[in-house]
Amino acid sequence: MKLQRTTLILLLLALGLGSFVYFYEIRGATQRQEAKAREQQIFGFTQEQVQALRIQTQGQTLNFERENGRWLMTTPEKTPASNASISYLLDLLVQGRSDRTIQVPANQLTDYGLAKPQATVTVTLNNQQTHQLNLGNPDFTGNFLYAQVDPGTNPSGNVDLFLVSSDFQNGVNRDLAEWKIENDTPQTPTSASPSPSP
Repeated sequence: MKLQRTTLILLLLALGLGSFVYFYEIRGATQRQEAKAREQQIFGFTQEQVQALRIQTQGQTLNFERENGRWLMTTPEKTPASNASISYLLDLLVQGRSDRTIQVPANQLTDYGLAKPQATVTVTLNNQQTHQLNLGNPDFTGNFLYAQVDPGTNPSGNVDLFLVSSDFQNGVNRDLAEWKIENDTPQTPTSASPSPSP
Protein backbone atom coordinates (compact mmCIF):
# COMPACT_ATOMS: atom_id res chain seq x y z
CA MET A 1 0.00 0.00 0.00
CA LYS A 2 1.50 3.30 -1.12
CA LEU A 3 1.27 6.50 0.88
CA GLN A 4 -0.10 9.44 -0.96
CA ARG A 5 2.28 12.28 -1.68
CA THR A 6 0.51 14.77 0.63
CA THR A 7 0.52 12.29 3.49
CA LEU A 8 4.26 11.79 3.05
CA ILE A 9 4.84 15.56 3.05
CA LEU A 10 2.75 15.97 6.21
CA LEU A 11 4.68 13.15 7.89
CA LEU A 12 8.02 14.78 7.02
CA LEU A 13 6.77 18.15 8.29
CA ALA A 14 5.66 16.53 11.56
CA LEU A 15 9.06 14.88 11.96
CA GLY A 16 10.81 18.17 11.21
CA LEU A 17 8.65 20.06 13.67
CA GLY A 18 9.19 17.38 16.32
CA SER A 19 12.96 17.58 15.81
CA PHE A 20 12.86 21.37 16.06
CA VAL A 21 10.88 21.23 19.31
CA TYR A 22 13.22 18.61 20.76
CA PHE A 23 16.48 20.36 19.86
CA TYR A 24 15.36 23.93 20.48
CA GLU A 25 12.97 23.64 23.41
CA ILE A 26 14.29 20.64 25.31
CA ARG A 27 18.03 20.46 24.64
CA GLY A 28 18.33 24.18 23.89
CA ALA A 29 16.66 25.18 27.17
CA THR A 30 19.44 23.52 29.15
CA GLN A 31 22.10 25.26 27.07
CA ARG A 32 20.34 28.61 27.45
CA GLN A 33 20.13 28.15 31.23
CA GLU A 34 23.86 27.33 31.38
CA ALA A 35 24.66 30.38 29.24
CA LYS A 36 22.53 32.59 31.49
CA ALA A 37 24.30 31.24 34.58
CA ARG A 38 27.67 31.99 32.98
CA GLU A 39 26.55 35.53 32.15
CA GLN A 40 25.57 36.16 35.76
CA GLN A 41 28.79 34.71 37.19
CA ILE A 42 31.06 37.49 38.43
CA PHE A 43 34.42 35.86 37.62
CA GLY A 44 35.47 32.77 35.69
CA PHE A 45 38.48 31.56 37.71
CA THR A 46 38.74 28.83 40.37
CA GLN A 47 40.12 29.07 43.92
CA GLU A 48 43.10 26.93 42.94
CA GLN A 49 44.14 29.50 40.30
CA VAL A 50 44.40 32.33 42.84
CA GLN A 51 48.02 33.04 43.79
CA ALA A 52 47.73 36.40 45.58
CA LEU A 53 45.02 38.54 47.11
CA ARG A 54 44.96 42.25 48.02
CA ILE A 55 42.15 43.75 50.09
CA GLN A 56 41.94 47.51 50.48
CA THR A 57 39.29 48.93 52.78
CA GLN A 58 39.02 52.43 54.15
CA GLY A 59 40.72 51.23 57.34
CA GLN A 60 43.45 48.86 56.16
CA THR A 61 45.33 47.27 53.26
CA LEU A 62 46.07 43.55 53.42
CA ASN A 63 48.20 41.43 51.10
CA PHE A 64 48.15 37.63 51.00
CA GLU A 65 50.16 35.11 48.99
CA ARG A 66 49.77 31.40 48.57
CA GLU A 67 52.93 29.44 49.38
CA ASN A 68 53.00 25.65 49.19
CA GLY A 69 49.21 25.48 49.38
CA ARG A 70 48.97 27.68 52.50
CA TRP A 71 48.07 31.35 52.71
CA LEU A 72 50.48 33.87 54.21
CA MET A 73 49.76 37.47 55.10
CA THR A 74 52.59 39.67 53.78
CA THR A 75 51.20 43.11 54.69
CA PRO A 76 50.81 44.67 57.27
CA GLU A 77 52.51 41.73 59.02
CA LYS A 78 54.24 38.63 57.76
CA THR A 79 52.36 35.78 59.41
CA PRO A 80 50.35 32.67 58.50
CA ALA A 81 46.85 33.70 57.37
CA SER A 82 43.49 32.29 58.36
CA ASN A 83 42.51 29.84 55.64
CA ALA A 84 38.87 30.07 56.76
CA SER A 85 38.67 33.84 56.27
CA ILE A 86 40.41 33.71 52.90
CA SER A 87 38.38 30.70 51.71
CA TYR A 88 35.15 32.52 52.59
CA LEU A 89 36.13 35.52 50.46
CA LEU A 90 37.46 33.38 47.60
CA ASP A 91 34.26 31.34 47.59
CA LEU A 92 32.27 34.55 47.19
CA LEU A 93 34.52 35.63 44.31
CA VAL A 94 34.44 32.25 42.53
CA GLN A 95 30.81 31.27 43.14
CA GLY A 96 29.40 34.78 43.29
CA ARG A 97 26.72 35.80 40.86
CA SER A 98 25.35 39.17 39.92
CA ASP A 99 21.64 39.77 40.36
CA ARG A 100 21.70 42.18 37.42
CA THR A 101 23.91 44.60 35.54
CA ILE A 102 23.17 48.25 34.91
CA GLN A 103 24.98 50.89 32.87
CA VAL A 104 25.53 54.34 34.33
CA PRO A 105 27.51 57.37 33.16
CA ALA A 106 31.05 57.39 34.58
CA ASN A 107 30.41 60.74 36.27
CA GLN A 108 27.66 59.15 38.45
CA LEU A 109 29.91 56.64 40.24
CA THR A 110 29.71 58.76 43.40
CA ASP A 111 25.96 58.07 43.60
CA TYR A 112 26.71 54.34 43.89
CA GLY A 113 29.64 54.66 46.31
CA LEU A 114 32.16 53.66 43.65
CA ALA A 115 34.11 56.89 43.14
CA LYS A 116 35.84 55.96 46.42
CA PRO A 117 34.87 52.29 46.95
CA GLN A 118 34.33 51.00 50.46
CA ALA A 119 36.58 48.07 49.50
CA THR A 120 38.69 46.91 46.56
CA VAL A 121 39.70 43.28 46.13
CA THR A 122 42.48 42.52 43.65
CA VAL A 123 43.12 38.90 42.71
CA THR A 124 46.30 37.72 40.97
CA LEU A 125 46.06 34.35 39.28
CA ASN A 126 48.91 31.87 38.84
CA ASN A 127 49.21 32.99 35.18
CA GLN A 128 49.80 36.59 36.47
CA GLN A 129 46.39 37.75 35.18
CA THR A 130 44.68 40.15 37.61
CA HIS A 131 41.04 40.84 38.36
CA GLN A 132 39.54 43.57 40.50
CA LEU A 133 36.26 43.99 42.35
CA ASN A 134 35.26 47.40 43.73
CA LEU A 135 32.45 47.40 46.29
CA GLY A 136 30.20 50.42 46.70
CA ASN A 137 26.99 51.33 48.51
CA PRO A 138 24.12 48.94 49.28
CA ASP A 139 21.09 49.12 47.01
CA PHE A 140 17.72 50.31 48.37
CA THR A 141 16.86 46.82 49.70
CA GLY A 142 20.14 46.40 51.58
CA ASN A 143 20.50 42.87 50.18
CA PHE A 144 22.93 43.79 47.41
CA LEU A 145 25.94 46.03 46.88
CA TYR A 146 26.78 48.01 43.79
CA ALA A 147 30.07 46.74 42.40
CA GLN A 148 32.46 47.24 39.52
CA VAL A 149 34.16 44.17 38.09
CA ASP A 150 37.49 44.77 36.36
CA PRO A 151 36.70 48.52 36.15
CA GLY A 152 36.78 50.16 32.79
CA THR A 153 34.72 52.52 30.70
CA ASN A 154 32.74 51.44 27.65
CA PRO A 155 33.30 53.31 24.39
CA SER A 156 29.95 54.99 25.09
CA GLY A 157 31.38 56.55 28.28
CA ASN A 158 29.16 54.39 30.49
CA VAL A 159 30.28 52.03 33.23
CA ASP A 160 28.85 48.56 33.90
CA LEU A 161 27.75 48.11 37.51
CA PHE A 162 26.82 44.78 39.04
CA LEU A 163 24.55 44.03 41.97
CA VAL A 164 26.38 41.51 44.17
CA SER A 165 25.52 39.86 47.47
CA SER A 166 25.95 41.94 50.61
CA ASP A 167 27.94 38.95 51.97
CA PHE A 168 30.93 40.59 50.33
CA GLN A 169 30.85 43.18 53.15
CA ASN A 170 31.34 40.37 55.67
CA GLY A 171 34.06 38.89 53.47
CA VAL A 172 36.25 42.00 53.41
CA ASN A 173 35.39 43.97 56.57
CA ARG A 174 37.16 41.99 59.25
CA ASP A 175 39.47 42.90 62.10
CA LEU A 176 43.12 42.23 61.46
CA ALA A 177 43.09 39.41 64.03
CA GLU A 178 40.47 37.52 61.99
CA TRP A 179 42.85 37.37 59.00
CA LYS A 180 45.65 35.76 61.02
CA ILE A 181 46.08 32.31 62.49
CA GLU A 182 46.34 32.67 66.22
CA ASN A 183 48.95 30.59 67.98
CA ASP A 184 46.75 27.67 69.00
CA THR A 185 49.53 25.28 69.87
CA PRO A 186 48.96 24.15 73.43
CA GLN A 187 51.72 24.91 75.84
CA THR A 188 53.18 21.75 77.31
CA PRO A 189 53.35 22.13 81.02
CA THR A 190 56.83 21.86 82.40
CA SER A 191 56.76 19.18 85.00
CA ALA A 192 58.86 19.69 88.04
CA SER A 193 61.77 17.35 88.04
CA PRO A 194 61.83 15.09 91.06
CA SER A 195 64.24 16.28 93.66
CA PRO A 196 66.93 13.79 94.47
CA SER A 197 66.30 11.99 97.70
CA PRO A 198 68.82 12.60 100.47
